Amino acid sequence: MSSWRKVTLENVAVIERSTIQPEAISQGTAYVGLEHIESGGAILGAKKVEEGELASSKFKFTECHLLYGKLRPYLAKIACPDFSGICSTDILPILPGPELERRFLCYFLRQPSMVEHANSRAVGANLPRLSPSALAEFEIPLPPLAEQRRIAEVLDRAEALRAKRRAALAQLDSLTQSLFLDLFGDPATNPKGWPKATLADVTEMATGYPFRSEEYVTSRDSVRLCRGANILPGRIDWRDLARWPASKKAELADFNLKAGDVVIAMDRPWISEGFKIAQVQPEDCPALLVQRVARLRGRNEMPNEYLFHLLNQPAFTRHCRPTETTIPHISPKDIRSFAFPVPPIELRREFARRVTAVEKLKTAQRASLAELDALFATLQHRAFRGEL
Repeated sequence: MSSWRKVTLENVAVIERSTIQPEAISQGTAYVGLEHIESGGAILGAKKVEEGELASSKFKFTECHLLYGKLRPYLAKIACPDFSGICSTDILPILPGPELERRFLCYFLRQPSMVEHANSRAVGANLPRLSPSALAEFEIPLPPLAEQRRIAEVLDRAEALRAKRRAALAQLDSLTQSLFLDLFGDPATNPKGWPKATLADVTEMATGYPFRSEEYVTSRDSVRLCRGANILPGRIDWRDLARWPASKKAELADFNLKAGDVVIAMDRPWISEGFKIAQVQPEDCPALLVQRVARLRGRNEMPNEYLFHLLNQPAFTRHCRPTETTIPHISPKDIRSFAFPVPPIELRREFARRVTAVEKLKTAQRASLAELDALFATLQHRAFRGEL
């Protein structure tokens, strides 16, 4: 175990909450919301704001700050921006002092044990938040600055390998979209002149069961619940996990998910990454469908692989404009009424075969990424124990 001294965060950094009012925000200022920060720390889709676009006060930050997402801290939305701007007040800008390397702090706060610690200190049942005062009390190991930089560089290199693997997976996702357009064309223009059908005609659609949060359990003898919060564009994320007693699972057989099912979050269906629709993978099962999530299964020889990629086309997202209430949402009617060209069955089958081949490549890439993730976790653990 290292003999490094330990300090609280407030002794080596400042959590700065320098606010700026909407009327003082200049046009073209970079804005970062929680939706723009990935769990791995990447900042995607940060926008330039128009004058008068934002209606509430924001925090200011610079390229010297670390951005820490205090809402739902289990998501580990912790980033090192390389630009100045403003951010949501659910993001805390942290300015490291002269004894603390920013990247070292970022990797330390992102490690699973610290994410778990942050989550345990959060308050609020539905929207847990970590208070600035609780964050300020976090204990930080403080090796010499040169050692902090060396550790950060080692973790930077390991993170770069993970980023390359994630990029390879993203390219394979793009490949399947290209295959779709090559075979079928844009559903919005129907260049092949095929007959049309609605999702109601070719799918079995179900919405979930109204599970009650007070009956959630934490025991191993339980089954996962697939909620809107778990559905991200192209995948299901189980970090925000709710469970139901396995003994009651048989009573809710109609709400079981199967590998291949297409699931859509009907509340807040869009985030910065895209439309919240995913295809259930074998490793996602068993799981039960929760209210306000739609499940689609193809029928009349309509492959689920075709449905998933069809619904990722802009034609579907344009059709499902959310109702702008307190919580933007789409309805089951919105989904069922989507009309699209129906290609010949031979082409649908051919597309499913090609997607299966791509999925085999993706499975190999995911396995490689899982190995790199495990290696990275080991490096993190050793690094902050002074054993790297």
